[in-house]
Amino acid sequence: MIPARFYQGQPGTGETTLYTVPAGKSVILKHIMVTNTTGSAATFTLSLVPSGGSPAASNRLYVATSVPANSLVSLALSQVMNQGDFLSALQPTTNALTMHISGVLI
Repeated sequence: MIPARFYQGQPGTGETTLYTVPAGKSVILKHIMVTNTTGSAATFTLSLVPSGGSPAASNRLYVATSVPANSLVSLALSQVMNQGDFLSALQPTTNALTMHISGVLI
């Protein structure tokens, strides 16, 4: 197992693919940090989408989850992703939230 950062950045206001598991690999998501750098609360939606699928209610991990103004939300996980699975996210407020997603590559 290799510790890895899978994403660091700001998702778009539409569904944005953050990370896709490469061929022949699996991933265990361990930690997501979401930082709000604005003076108002902002929300995000995050999906763990199976290979060949599309972001939808059936694969949402977090839906319209609020991050208070000038704050950080830390989410501990233990979610397995297989080859071709991907993370997708969106935030309705442009450039309000920054995500850091890490775990282990198997």
